[in-house]
Amino acid sequence: MTIHKQPLSSFPSVRQLRAFVAVYHAGSVSAAAQELALTQPAVTMLLRELEGKLGLNLFDRHTRAIHRTDAATRAIGYAQRALAEMEGLTTSMNELAGLHAGRVRVVATAAVAQAMLPPAMRRFLDRHPGVSLEIEEVGPADFVHAIETSHVDFGIGTLEAPVAGLREEVLIRETLVAAALPSPAFAGGVPMTWKQLSALPLVTVRSGYGIRGRIEAAAREAGVELKIAHEVSLLATAVALAANGLGVVVVPPSIVAPEKRLVTQRLMRPTIERVIGVHLRRERSLSPAAEAFLQVLKQGEVQGM
Repeated sequence: MTIHKQPLSSFPSVRQLRAFVAVYHAGSVSAAAQELALTQPAVTMLLRELEGKLGLNLFDRHTRAIHRTDAATRAIGYAQRALAEMEGLTTSMNELAGLHAGRVRVVATAAVAQAMLPPAMRRFLDRHPGVSLEIEEVGPADFVHAIETSHVDFGIGTLEAPVAGLREEVLIRETLVAAALPSPAFAGGVPMTWKQLSALPLVTVRSGYGIRGRIEAAAREAGVELKIAHEVSLLATAVALAANGLGVVVVPPSIVAPEKRLVTQRLMRPTIERVIGVHLRRERSLSPAAEAFLQVLKQGEVQGM
């Protein structure tokens, strides 16, 4: 018979095992009772219950003393290991609940991971140095798949449309800006229409990647055709090309902020908003550590670049 098929009532309880171990080492019921802060009758009852479950006497009782039986000598190791495992279980769970241990696994689109997460990670790890924080970077095309199939707690990035089975907690809403090196044609600090943008060489991600769909939709709404100079797979690469004078890049302000060489102009007619959020599987609960990191993100600390 396997352990899974036996009734729970047939197994020793923690209290019975503790009483047995205490009497075994103390050598008397009275000393064990004092150690356990129980009465002598209570300890005697626990021993009798344990012996009943095991079907053997653990001690030979005399008027003034008890003596260990061979069964007790054989059982003590099992009892001590069982109690140690229970204590280890409790300690481990307390460490997780108290954020002294644990692991948080997050998947993020590359641009978000590079430009936005490091400050939030630093704040979180300063508070909870015992927690391991793992970030997996993926391209926009692989973002949803990574959340659904990887062993991650949640994803951070942008969804172009709602996804069944995922729920979103919004972190940032941003209006897209144009960014480029300062020049007579691009001074920065003033609004720019999409018609004005169409006269400049554009560096952008390829069709089907990230915000390209929103850029194309805005151009159609404005009735203009954009002058695509360079296409890349990652938004961070597009920003790097713009920073080297190869064109104008259309990005959320948070993505371009670390690149100090670039100036920005807010795009209008139309204005396009991008939402960066935390995306979680609806059926999955978060560990205390993952919930704590989520709270750091939701408090806006992710923006503290």
